[in-house]
Amino acid sequence: METDHGQSEKIIIQNTTFYDPNSKQLIEGNMVVENGIIIALGDPIANFDSTGAVVINGKDLTCVPGFIDLHAHLREPGFEYKETIETGTSAAVKGGFTTVCAMPNTSPAIDNEATVNFVKEKARTTGKCRVYPIGAVTKNREGQSIVDFMELYEAGVVGFSDDGDPVSDAEVMRLALLYVSGLDVPIMNHCQDLTLSKNGVMADGDISELLGLPGIPNAAEEVMVSRDISLASSTNSKLHICHVSSAGSVEMIRLAKKRGVKVTAEVCPHHLIITDESVSIGTGNGENYEYDTNSKVYPPLRTMTDISALVEGLIDGTIDCIATDHAPHDVVSKVTTFEDASFGISVFETAFGSLMELVNKEIVTFSCLIEALTIGPAKVLGDEYIKYATLEVGTPADIAILDLNQKWIVDVEKFVSKGKNTPLNGRVFTGKVVATIVDGYLMFDELKH
Repeated sequence: METDHGQSEKIIIQNTTFYDPNSKQLIEGNMVVENGIIIALGDPIANFDSTGAVVINGKDLTCVPGFIDLHAHLREPGFEYKETIETGTSAAVKGGFTTVCAMPNTSPAIDNEATVNFVKEKARTTGKCRVYPIGAVTKNREGQSIVDFMELYEAGVVGFSDDGDPVSDAEVMRLALLYVSGLDVPIMNHCQDLTLSKNGVMADGDISELLGLPGIPNAAEEVMVSRDISLASSTNSKLHICHVSSAGSVEMIRLAKKRGVKVTAEVCPHHLIITDESVSIGTGNGENYEYDTNSKVYPPLRTMTDISALVEGLIDGTIDCIATDHAPHDVVSKVTTFEDASFGISVFETAFGSLMELVNKEIVTFSCLIEALTIGPAKVLGDEYIKYATLEVGTPADIAILDLNQKWIVDVEKFVSKGKNTPLNGRVFTGKVVATIVDGYLMFDELKH
């Protein structure tokens, strides 16, 4: 990782359990990291000089590859009052993430080489983990004219998205897919038919009707998922569907994969564990209800029926990975009416703990969860990124160290992200990231050595 952190450390992790999602192997023993590379795994460490090394007692801990997030909003440039690359990546490593893809809804948008270089340089000088920019699909993300895809690709973007907004014009989307077909990178679309979602602020259904809030129907997502699958099929291009939230979308993606369409998909932690019922924090009728604006997210939180379909899709591989859609906001953006509040949740620091609820309740296996956070997103990016999703000897030392039994309480006052906007404040989770190694650097550490 190109950073200004100086020479990477020599790290020895002793007497612990390692899970490699690439080989699907569970290994007991030790690991040695030197010059940013894993040089030994499972072997006795007697033959390795520990002079000057950071020695970690891994008893009762579990080590996995660092998490890879395909979808995060680091807000820089332009919205540094919400988040910066420094604060965002600090939150990321606290959550076990070692690679983060930065979405282009910045100001200016990431739609030219200069802005790509700005993000890369900021990440190099202030970032705590690896950052890959996502380029915009259209100029200034306005949905009209496509960007110079080759310029952005050569500058270092790993995908293209107008996320925050959909690519609504079908011909623009078709052209974008055609242009990137030879680059072997995905168009990552925010699937939302704006003629159906209109002014909706939460999922359309019984809860929105009870609360008197305008709803967004599942069809708003599903119509565009269907359109994009058809376009990806006709252009033979890579399509990645962002933050899938509805049961109907899952089924369409499942069928498309069976037909050989080059489609991948992600799901967010909040869409797996929280329903639309979390929007209400009071009791009453109509205008007497109170609303939790921290539960306002795009796409909206939906029903248990949708959650069940999303979980099934994650288990059977229809959904390739989990992505955070980390969307930090300033307090003013959320302390307002539900209609006027900004969409988004600050996710980095709660992602793993909240997802462990699925493991602890035996809804998904631990291996399934880790694969969705590591090898799954790596494969979406391409084979060259698999080296960041494995613990094989000779690969970069990107490692999340986990205490699967530690209980902890979500406390937004302890967030390092500028965004304190989460509906999970006060929740108790079991399972915590206790240290994170990025390219051989111990970037987050709350262990007692």
